[in-house]
Parts: sequence; structure tokens; C-alpha cells
Amino acid sequence: MLRRWSSGRLASLCKPQASSHCPDSSGLPADGLLRLLSFNIQVGISTQRYHHYLTRSWQHLLPHTGRASNLQRIGALLTDYDLVALQEVDGGSLRSGYVNQVEHLAELGGFPYWYQQLNRNLGRLAQHSNGVLTRLHPTQLEDHPLPGPPGRGAILMRFGEGSDALAVVVMHLALGARVRARQLAYIRELLSGYRHQVLMGDMNTHAVDLLQHSPLRDLGLLAPQVEATFPSWRPQRCLDHILISPGLSLERVEVLSQPISDHLPVAVDIRLPGHQAGGTLESSKTLVTGPHS
Repeated sequence: MLRRWSSGRLASLCKPQASSHCPDSSGLPADGLLRLLSFNIQVGISTQRYHHYLTRSWQHLLPHTGRASNLQRIGALLTDYDLVALQEVDGGSLRSGYVNQVEHLAELGGFPYWYQQLNRNLGRLAQHSNGVLTRLHPTQLEDHPLPGPPGRGAILMRFGEGSDALAVVVMHLALGARVRARQLAYIRELLSGYRHQVLMGDMNTHAVDLLQHSPLRDLGLLAPQVEATFPSWRPQRCLDHILISPGLSLERVEVLSQPISDHLPVAVDIRLPGHQAGGTLESSKTLVTGPHS
């Protein structure tokens, strides 16, 4: 059964400040420009070598002094974006010092709305979650546990109404290919009926696999051919993605050189249909496309 939440479940931290980039009556930015970021923050743990997975493994269970400064660095990084997808965040347990990291990062980044999706509840030990931070108020928000072993989830948001509505899915997919295929089939079903689509998150596989060999292949999605995101200290694999539908214009794509977690964050600027770009394309990188794009 699907868990469906209205946008009223989003927590309001403050009133959005007026700017030239403020939303119009549809809830979408008036200038059509949307700045997106996806980041697996590994609950604020800094990993710089493979052996740190062993020597720092205790930080997944217990608090440590460096976590607060890492979150400060992440919060400063987020201020330039309109919509942020977070993976591997803690919802407030012993290891995070009982700090809801989604709420805390929303406050640090000045986001008026945030949502925490609790996917693995280990009580006081861990509140393993996905998170969304947004400056735009979604017209609908749905919380979906994904197929497979418990612990993976997706958040579906809709911005605007009618045929021009934008559907955004935030996810953290499974490591195994078979389970991941089931999860992508579920997400494909969520997106049925939406013309404009954005998929964000740690997808644990490469873009070619997602766009050409998965249940997403008939959507015609585009993937910026970005640099590798994992491991952050010597990136070799591109596991973190922001996929967009063909009707959305890409203006910028970047993997940020911010080795705070074991993943690097991915940033994409898109222009919504019906809005003319105000400047030149900042990235000339090739796109990976699905077979029907």
C-alpha cells in the first residue's frame, strides 16, 4: 500500500524571502530556472580512505565531535539551491546527538520547507532517512517505501498543476541489480501521467544502465554525462544522478569537489518549458540518453 502525504506534512521553518527567483502562482519559479542538488551525506561522516569504513564504523552508532562541523559545511553548500535531495541522513538518534539532520540542514541552508522520510527505524540507535529541502511549496507530496528488503524509499513531489506540472522523485536505490529493477519499475509507475520529470538520488548504478537497461528506458530521460561521484576521495563510479525529461532544458551540470561524505554532490540547473534562458549554457558536456529520447 502506498503512503500518501499532502504537502501540509512539510514542516515550515520560516517564510520564503522575496527575490527575483521567487515562485509564481503555480508554485514554480517565475523565471523558470530551478537549481537542483543531490547529496548522499553518510549521516555527516567524513570518509577519505577505504580503511575509514572500518576505523570509523563506530560513527554509524555513536556521536562524534566532527559531525557538527561536517553538517555546517554541508549547510553552507546548500544555500545556492532551490531543491535538495538528501540520502543517508539521520532523523534524530544517539549517533546524531538526537539532531534531526534534515531539519538542521534546512535551517542552516535557509529552506522554508523540509521533509524527512524515515526508512529504517532503529530507535535510539539510528533513524535512517531520506530528506528533501525546498524553497518551493509542492502541491503534492507522497512518501513511498520501495519494493525489496525494508529500508529503501522514494519521495514523489508535484509542483504546479495540469499538463505543465513538474514531478520530482527523490530516491536511494538498492545495491543489488534485481531489487533495484523492481524499485525502478515501481518508480516508473509513479511517474505515469507526468510529462515533466526529474529523478534525483543515489541510484547505485551508472546512467547507461538506468536509461537503457531498466524499467525507465521508455521514458526517454536524459542524464548529464557528469564526472564520477564515488568514492569522494578518488572518484571512479558515477552512482549519483539527476535525470530529466526531454522537455526540460539543461543549463548547468557539475559534480562538486566537496569530499565531505563518501559521495560527491551532483548539481544541475534546469529551465522549465515556456521560459527563455537568460544566459548561455554553462556546460557543454554530452548527455546520456535513453533509446526513446
